[in-house]
Amino acid sequence: MKVINAWICKIKDNSVIPIFGDLEIEEGKIVKIEIRQFDLLNLRTSENSETIDAKGRVLTIPNVNFHDHIYSRLAKGLDIKGDMSNFPNILKNLWWKLDSLLDLEMIEASAKIAALESIQNGVTYIVDHHSSPNFAKDSLRTISKTLEDFNLRNVLCFETTDRNGKELSENGFNENINFLKNYTTVNSKSLLGLHASFTLDNDSLKNASKLIIENNWGIHVHICEDKSDVHLSQEKYSAKPMLRFEKYNLLNDKSILAHGIHLDEEDFELIKNSKASLVFNLDSNMNNSVGLQKFKMIPKEIPILIGTDGMHADVARSFKELFLQLRNAGLSFDDSFSFMIKTYFDQNNFIKKFFPDFTNLQLFERADFIIWDYVPPTPLNQNNFWSHYIYGIIERPIKTVMQNGEILLDEFKFKNVNESKILNGIYSQGERLFKKFNEEK
Repeated sequence: MKVINAWICKIKDNSVIPIFGDLEIEEGKIVKIEIRQFDLLNLRTSENSETIDAKGRVLTIPNVNFHDHIYSRLAKGLDIKGDMSNFPNILKNLWWKLDSLLDLEMIEASAKIAALESIQNGVTYIVDHHSSPNFAKDSLRTISKTLEDFNLRNVLCFETTDRNGKELSENGFNENINFLKNYTTVNSKSLLGLHASFTLDNDSLKNASKLIIENNWGIHVHICEDKSDVHLSQEKYSAKPMLRFEKYNLLNDKSILAHGIHLDEEDFELIKNSKASLVFNLDSNMNNSVGLQKFKMIPKEIPILIGTDGMHADVARSFKELFLQLRNAGLSFDDSFSFMIKTYFDQNNFIKKFFPDFTNLQLFERADFIIWDYVPPTPLNQNNFWSHYIYGIIERPIKTVMQNGEILLDEFKFKNVNESKILNGIYSQGERLFKKFNEEK
């Protein structure tokens, strides 16, 4: 397999180095990189069916979604009853109602939607936070198997919470342990899933702490997404969420803290010292009207990741949204670009904790990449890559996706996937959920 006429954006020492030329791929690895002079009017040609012609387009590492909620994919078009004017009611009247109705067939359908959408958006690594309290057992295996069938790598967890009682809370812990012990593979990894401080009592946090130590685990948890997390944690447990997590030693360099909108300076200092990562979900935050990130307050030492919170799979759109929100918050162009560059490499460093072979597009590394429908209109080099990336590359759709040497998408079309059959199966499960959701009071 060859890729010709591509702007290959290799990574070295926290820099992106674009070079024009060709890639040769064997057994899922990049075995040859040929650098050539860029001349759009005199590109190399090939009639070989095993050759992908990028025609001057940009080739980068794949996108990673660091906070997905695959279980939410069937939520579109549901008849939501009840008040939705604040975040606690959004949880009560939509998400906690929906997740209680999911069974394994619906979960599998949700994972198939997520897989298709992710591939179309160049996302081949997904970090998911799953919830189906009445069907915890084997839910993570259902998701991982589905994603692996689409050749997508994943880091999964089950949302453990006390909001449904101790029996279901125990089921959540057990599903996390079962997946870790029996179903993690070279392509599917695990975190300990926790919902949020305000739905977890002290005994559950103690148990989580014990499991983290025993299994060399990290947690994946929502933190201060809404003011209610802070208020309810203080009301129930006389401590802010971060102080509770710090008390029970829940944080380490594998931990993901999602949202973090209502953190204060003390909280940020605790996160910095713990080496945990903070994942932004900017579209979801605005959709739920819970607030904007406190960009200027965040210490530079805290790794920043980007997620979509299950709203969509377009990580590139969220990355652009981050840049716009940084500028809107008053950061200079220089500071905004610096923040974006740091985030890009924070993400690469974090995903390598789970997949050390995550590609830098160097020789003999994994052939995981995406080709954007973007031909640079001006010279592209190491010094101006980020201007091209933020204002050009990520504004364009994904033309080709390759994972471990296998083509998943080419010419904007899925390869080796019966899309119509899959969509029909998804609809049948969506219709089931639609009826069950509408029957609930």
